[in-house]
Amino acid sequence: MTRRASLAAIYAALVSILLARSLTRGAAAEQPIRILALGDSLTQGFGLPLGSDFPAQLERALKARGHDVAVINAGVSGDTSTGGLSRLDWSLADDPDAAIVEFGGNDALRGIAPDVTERNLDAMLEKLAARGVPALFAGMLAPRNMGPDFAARFDAIYPRLAEKHGVLFYPFFLDGVMFDPSLMQNDGTHANAAGVAEIVRRMLPLAEQLITRAKARR
Repeated sequence: MTRRASLAAIYAALVSILLARSLTRGAAAEQPIRILALGDSLTQGFGLPLGSDFPAQLERALKARGHDVAVINAGVSGDTSTGGLSRLDWSLADDPDAAIVEFGGNDALRGIAPDVTERNLDAMLEKLAARGVPALFAGMLAPRNMGPDFAARFDAIYPRLAEKHGVLFYPFFLDGVMFDPSLMQNDGTHANAAGVAEIVRRMLPLAEQLITRAKARR
């Protein structure tokens, strides 16, 4: 083979590689943005009719605003931050484009030391960052019957970690819902379907920012 023919073959091979990569990127860009909603019963939809859980309502709201998304319900009722961390790796096995992290309510109710909760949440956000998965971090507040010291230590976890990791931050998952009986189930802990709709409405601007970050990752 002459030197000119050899160079032509190399050039053709490079063009083929670049074209294949371009087609792969194009195909990826056409796929829905897949958002992993990782959390406890507040994410899973405890006590709610089918299709009225947080991931389902968020997906519908985002689609109504023109976003091609799929929100994956990875909520487990009763889960703590320890449980969430233990299942994070296999929850990421399908390579989601973004994640919403919602944990801590059960930690507080069980009186788990805030230091433990913080370590777990810190590790989750660390793992997501290492995988290049942008996150929306949803905060929680401790029940006030746990005492002022516990509440102060617990509540401070979320803004501290949000700042450390530079993630999108929604300070309190039940904001605007928790103290409105018309938006809560009878247990006073979980939002009803209307309450979930209010959570989605309030969180929607951050969810759209999350999509923007996910698209930039592609």
